[in-house]
Amino acid sequence: MRSGLRAALRAALPEWWPVMLGLAALFLPTMVSLFTGAWIGEEQAHGPMIFGLALWLIYRKWPEVQAAPARPSWMGWPLLALGLALHLLGRSQHILMFEIGSIIVVLAAIVLAKLGSRALHVLWFPFFFMLFMVPLPSEFVAVVTMPMKMAVSWATEHILFAAGYPIARSGVILQIGQYQLLVADACAGLQTLLTLEALGLFYLNLMRHPSAFRNIGLAILIIPISFSANVIRVIVLTLVTYYLGDAAGQGFLHGFAGMVLFLTALALILAVDSSLQWYAGRRRPPGEAA
Repeated sequence: MRSGLRAALRAALPEWWPVMLGLAALFLPTMVSLFTGAWIGEEQAHGPMIFGLALWLIYRKWPEVQAAPARPSWMGWPLLALGLALHLLGRSQHILMFEIGSIIVVLAAIVLAKLGSRALHVLWFPFFFMLFMVPLPSEFVAVVTMPMKMAVSWATEHILFAAGYPIARSGVILQIGQYQLLVADACAGLQTLLTLEALGLFYLNLMRHPSAFRNIGLAILIIPISFSANVIRVIVLTLVTYYLGDAAGQGFLHGFAGMVLFLTALALILAVDSSLQWYAGRRRPPGEAA
């Protein structure tokens, strides 16, 4: 399997290296800006992970693309013009949504122009997956994030109060002992939800469950899974601050709590998926294949 994949890529290299050089010349400055700017911040830190996974999915699907007959489509050229215009506008006006979004449009346009709609259909999920790395307008994020932060703060307060901790809440500010903590956007915001939703969809794409009930159920349940993981993260940060002080809560352990978030979400996704598999197995008539 792996040797066949490498052979397919080697066979495609002579035809595709000019395209790859053109893409490098166009998007290398963008990548440098992202890796030294937006993608090193906590709110957009999922960007390189999403992009890397999408490129891996394209790499994994490439033999299937090569196996299909190439039928170049003229629709790729106006789409390419749109992608280049988005890149020019985003790069010159510092509109990150346009600059990152142009990467997806240009890549899809090249596939459509050189290989046709069949190849684009094969690669639909990697291109859809890359949409999760496009930042949303800040005004929309602010409107949606505030109720999410309020809900996470409320849940954290009630769980820790029930466990006997001296905690109180005012809006999104938690007071535990002598310390005050502000639940920030990165701790309970929309971007975290979108990142976990993307990871859940990536998991579903890899598993390829034949059961529609299992796939749809897990995709929907990723939303409460994300909320639960965010609550656990804020609880961890609150307890770290309570026992070790404000410096520990805002220092290295703050980044470690981010790892706790994704490990917790992954564990919950696997647990929910196993539960759905068990439930679907109970509903399946005897003798029917899984």
